[in-house]
Amino acid sequence: MLALPQFGDSDRQIPRENGGMARSGAVTCRLRKVGIDWSEPQDRGWEVCRGSKAAGRKGRVTRMDQGVREAAPSGFFRRYRIAKPIMWLVIFAAVLVTGSVLRAQDQTELIDDITAKYHFISADDTLAVLDEEGRLKGYIDIYQNEEESDAVLSYTLIEGTRKKAHVEFRTNKIHGKFYRFSGNVERGGGHEIGDPDYLRLVGSLEVVTINGDSGQEAVQRLRVVLRSFGKSERDEN
Repeated sequence: MLALPQFGDSDRQIPRENGGMARSGAVTCRLRKVGIDWSEPQDRGWEVCRGSKAAGRKGRVTRMDQGVREAAPSGFFRRYRIAKPIMWLVIFAAVLVTGSVLRAQDQTELIDDITAKYHFISADDTLAVLDEEGRLKGYIDIYQNEEESDAVLSYTLIEGTRKKAHVEFRTNKIHGKFYRFSGNVERGGGHEIGDPDYLRLVGSLEVVTINGDSGQEAVQRLRVVLRSFGKSERDEN
C-alpha cells in the first residue's frame, strides 16, 4: 500500500468510485501519464491527481492499492530481467578466457630447461635432450627391424635451439636419412619433475630421406607429441 501524507482543510477532495473521498492538493503523484477524461469516473482502485498545476493537462493516475513497482513502466523491468543474466554470462566468459590465457602464458614462461628423455616415434625410440641455456644437444635412438644389420641407429643432434617455448633441432644423416623438428615445449599431464609426461614437445617432425643418385629430398611430415619419460622409465633405460 502507498502511504499518503496528511493534508489540511484547504486540500480539495475528489470522490472515488466506491463513495469515499480522496485528497489530492499538493500531493506529488509519482505516476504514469495516461490519456483520460477528467469528467469521467475512474476504474476501481484508480485515482486522479488534480492539483492546480495539472489544470488543462491530461490526468495522471496510479493504482493506490499496489506498490510502486507495479506503477513503474513494466517494459523497463522486463528488459532489465533479460539483460541482467546476459550481462553476467558475458562477464563470466571474459573471466574464463582471461584466466586461460594467463595460465598458458605462465606455463610457457616457467619452462626454462627442457633437459629430459622423450618418447619418440615408436614406443622403443628415445629422444634425449640436454638444454644448455637454450642450446640443445643430445641424440635420437631409433630401433631397427630384425632384418636390419644394426639393432639401433643413434642420430646426433647437430643443430638445436630453444627460444622461450619454441624448440627446433636437426640430426646428422645416417644411410641418407635425418630428422628435423620444429614446435613448442608445453607442460604435460605430470604434476612434478620426474612424473611421466611432465614435459611435451609438440610440433612438426620431418623425416627426410635423400636420394643417393639425384640428391633430392623426400620429406615425410608428422604431427607429433613427444612426452617426457618418468623417473622409473629413465632408470630402466
